[in-house]
Amino acid sequence: MFNRNEIWAGLLFGLMLPAAGYLLLYNLFALLEMKGAASGVGFSTNFRERTLAIVALALNLIPLHIFRRRRWDLSLRGVVIATAVLAFAWLIRYGMYLF
Repeated sequence: MFNRNEIWAGLLFGLMLPAAGYLLLYNLFALLEMKGAASGVGFSTNFRERTLAIVALALNLIPLHIFRRRRWDLSLRGVVIATAVLAFAWLIRYGMYLF
């Protein structure tokens, strides 16, 4: 058994949860678009990808809350580091479309 109160465990959670969330949401919207229930017409460039990435990044609030409640400070720190790295990557990738 491993100790989950480790920085690497928080980093793993903080990177994998947004990635899984993004893939799930992206495929869900692709399925809805195929069925005619959703459309990306009329939105700005990369609107859906940008928005889904932010929503997926916000999924890190769930492990943040759980780790804070359990007082797993090292895991919490790992999730915060992963979230900051992903937010910075989002800003580099999509920031030019916003400003």
